[in-house]
Amino acid sequence: MNRLVSAVWILLLAAVVTILSVAESRELFKELTRSWPFPMGMAKVGLLGTMGEMLGGRIASGTWTIRGIRLGQRVLVWALLGAAFTVVFPLFAAGTGALLAAGLLPGQGSPLLGALWTSVLMNLLFGFEMMTFHRVTDMLIERDQLFGPWPLGQVLQQLDWRNLLRVPGLSLLWFWIPAHTVTFLLPPEFRVVCAALLAIALGCILGLAKRLSLLSVLARDTGE
Repeated sequence: MNRLVSAVWILLLAAVVTILSVAESRELFKELTRSWPFPMGMAKVGLLGTMGEMLGGRIASGTWTIRGIRLGQRVLVWALLGAAFTVVFPLFAAGTGALLAAGLLPGQGSPLLGALWTSVLMNLLFGFEMMTFHRVTDMLIERDQLFGPWPLGQVLQQLDWRNLLRVPGLSLLWFWIPAHTVTFLLPPEFRVVCAALLAIALGCILGLAKRLSLLSVLARDTGE
């Protein structure tokens, strides 16, 4: 089973890379993204984010987990995040540009500083909250409560905040701010391509954080 899932995962990634590498298919991808921003955002993040989450689990546990994880619900959550990203990227790009033009941030006229400020503001004001939301929905999926009333108080109390800050939280500094700085240096039509590939890294980081959290809980329970 591990070999089969690994082969499918690699084939899917190869297909995505091929689409983005070939000029004709890349232009079609960009045109579809311009014409259908929300469906395309949901499709690419739904696929690649789920792939990254599964990879994170594979790295942490040494095996692929498919059965019993309510895969369809996980894809749905990633797709909804993809719709959110479709709004968030241009929102922070335009907002940061306005702050620079008003002199409220230093660096007006510098593409590098503009991209850096956009990345810093987006990640600090949106990144950790988004990762926390994903972990909350992940716990709801595990409880089979995604489509029912959300016991948010109980779920938030049970969150492994220490691990959430240590892995996804710190990744904002060492990975996401630099990665999104590069993203915002690209022309707008290429940012969607970069963001699509970064969804794999996002899913991997969140999947790894989840696995590490489960291992720490198991170790604590065993020690008791």
